[in-house]
Amino acid sequence: MNKPILKLQNISYSYHSLSGEVPALSNISFYVNQGEFLAVVGPSGCGKSTLLSLIARLLEPESGTISFQNPDGSLNYPGIGYMLQHDHLLEWRTIFRNITLGLEIQHKMTPENLAYAEHLLDEYGLKKFKNKHPGELSGGMRQRAALIRTLVLNPDILLLDEPFSALDYQTRLSVSDDIGNIIRTTGKTAILITHDLSEAISLADRIIVLSDRPAVVIRDLPIRLTTHDHTPLGARSAPEFRYYFNLLWKELSHEK
Repeated sequence: MNKPILKLQNISYSYHSLSGEVPALSNISFYVNQGEFLAVVGPSGCGKSTLLSLIARLLEPESGTISFQNPDGSLNYPGIGYMLQHDHLLEWRTIFRNITLGLEIQHKMTPENLAYAEHLLDEYGLKKFKNKHPGELSGGMRQRAALIRTLVLNPDILLLDEPFSALDYQTRLSVSDDIGNIIRTTGKTAILITHDLSEAISLADRIIVLSDRPAVVIRDLPIRLTTHDHTPLGARSAPEFRYYFNLLWKELSHEK
C-alpha cells in the first residue's frame, strides 16, 4: 500500500442553531492511503456524512486539520468526486449529457475527455443507452451512470455516501459488486459511508468505526480476506467474513 494521501487530525465539528449547539464529531483522526478503499460505519446520526462534507470542503472543521500528500509529492488539494445516496440525474438530459455535465460546467469538453466518457460508457455496459433518458433506465443502471459522471472528471479521491441505499437488495448486491470492481480497476482512492456491515467488509481494505454522537473513532480495522474470488460478492464467502461481521456488530451494539 502506498503512503497516505489524506490525513485527518483531531477533527471536531458541531452544528449550531437557535436552540443550541449539537456536537457531531470529536477529535477524529485517521488516514487514507493512496489507492485504498476505506469504509466508515457507525450508528445512525453519528456524523458520517458530516465527515465526508468536511473532506470535500463543503464544511470547515471547528478544530483540527485535514491535509493531503499527493502522489507527486505536492500538497495541492486533490480533485474530489462525491457520489450521493440518490443519483440526481437530470431527467431532461440524455445519459451522455448527464455524465458530461461536470465537464460542461468546468469547461473541459475536450475531445480527449469526451472520448474518455465514451470509453467509460462502453466499459461499464451503458454505451447503447447513451441517448436514453434517466427515466428509461433501471435503478442499477442509473447508479452506474452516476458513478461514470463522477469518474469522468478523473478525481483523486472518491467520496461515496451510501450510494446503494436507494436500491432493492438484489440490485444493491449487483451494483455494489460492479462499482467496487470499477473503483479497484481504476485504482481510485475511495471512502465509503454505509450502514451495511456486509457491504463494508466485502468492499473495503479497512474499516473505521465511529461511536455515537459526538463521534470518536473506536476502531480502525484492517480487512484481510482469503478468497480466490476477490469481487465484493465473492468476498462474502471468505472464511474470515463472519468473524469481521460479528466483531463490528458487537462494537456497534455497545454504542446503542
